[in-house]
Order: sequence, then structure tokens, then C-alpha cells
Amino acid sequence: MMEDDETRYGHRQRLNERFLKSPIRTVPDYEVLEMLLFYVIPIKDTKSIAKNLLRKFGSLIEVLDADQTQLIEIKGVGQSVIIYFKLLKDLFSRLHIPSDLEKKFYILNNWGSVINYCNLTMGFQKTESFKILYLNAKNILIHEEVIDYGTVDRIAIHPREIVKSALTVGASALILVHNHPSGDVSPSKQDIELTNTIATALRSINVTIHDHIIVSRNDYYSFKTNNLIKT
Repeated sequence: MMEDDETRYGHRQRLNERFLKSPIRTVPDYEVLEMLLFYVIPIKDTKSIAKNLLRKFGSLIEVLDADQTQLIEIKGVGQSVIIYFKLLKDLFSRLHIPSDLEKKFYILNNWGSVINYCNLTMGFQKTESFKILYLNAKNILIHEEVIDYGTVDRIAIHPREIVKSALTVGASALILVHNHPSGDVSPSKQDIELTNTIATALRSINVTIHDHIIVSRNDYYSFKTNNLIKT
């Protein structure tokens, strides 16, 4: 083993040992990222890569949510790192909503998990998207569907298609979710009108909207809490 390799191995070993002895969330972000990269970059210095990633994207969650074309611009980042980051993000999203072996999720009994899941999967997106969570009579998630990307007033959201999907999967209720990349989760006039148009269409088949949630990176807005859903 070359001297540089021995030095690098010793550094990694010391960092791992220090991490094991440290309380959770006390090790700096760049060192956490550096350690994560140990597992996909075995023979290179990962400290500089970690620092460059954080310098470019600003935070750990931003790094994990970064577009592949942006990640590949960082020296030392290759396909294995991109796959690893996507795998981590996928894992975190699964942890936020408990699932059984059939991958159905309890929703209303784990409301905090729903918000975390929506924030994680949608809150950091650079463009606006619209998702529907379809629930059965026991409030278990039986299907989820991303309608489109863009801005809400420009997305081609057709209430009839949502009604058709609800009937197809046998849904008893829905939760609408979309994100505001600007960070301001206040609903627009179009958001409110669209929600109540969908609610009206669903009443004809006895399907209700439990809520419409707007998420951003660090915040969310509930239509139900703010009495914006007509029943």
C-alpha cells in the first residue's frame, strides 16, 4: 500500500471511530457526506468532493435532490455516486411512511409521516408538480399518481380523469398534493378553484377529498386546516 493510501485509510478509520462515539447530528455535514462517499469511492479523497458538493448545492438534502446533469459536473462524481444518492433518497422516502409487505401505507394515523414524505419527495423539486394519493375506506394508500409538471394553472389537470382513476383503483377518498418551488406555500386563486372543481366532480361518485397539501422545502399548507375545501 502506498503512503498516500495508508494516510487515506488512517483518516477514514479515525473519522469512522469519531462518528461512532459522537451523538447523532453533531458531526459536520461535510464529514457525513464524506463518509457516505467512502462506500462508492473507495480509493480517492472524498473530503474535497463532499465540500464541493455542499458548496455548489448548499445542503445535504439539496445534494441528494440535485439533478444528475448537475452532479456529474462535480469532479470525482460518477454514475455510482448518482445511483447511491438516488438510492438514499428513495430509502428515506420509504422510511417516512410505514408500509406493509404489499406496500400499502396508513395515511391519517401517521399525518406527520405524510407531510415528511411529501416534503421529501416533492418539496425540493425545481418545477411544480401535482400528485394524488388515493385512499381506500380504511384510509390506506392504495395508489399514488403524479399528474404532471409545470405550474398549477398550466398543468393539464382534468377532473374527469381523476374521477376515472378513483373508480379504477376503488378509492374512497383522495389527498391532493403539490409543491411551490418558490417556498411560499400560500394557495393561489387557481389552487383553490381547482381543488373545489375536483371535489365537486368526486362527489358524484361518493369520493371525498381529505385534504390538499402544498409543500415546499421547509413548510406546508393544509387546505383542510384552513377550511378551504367545500364539503
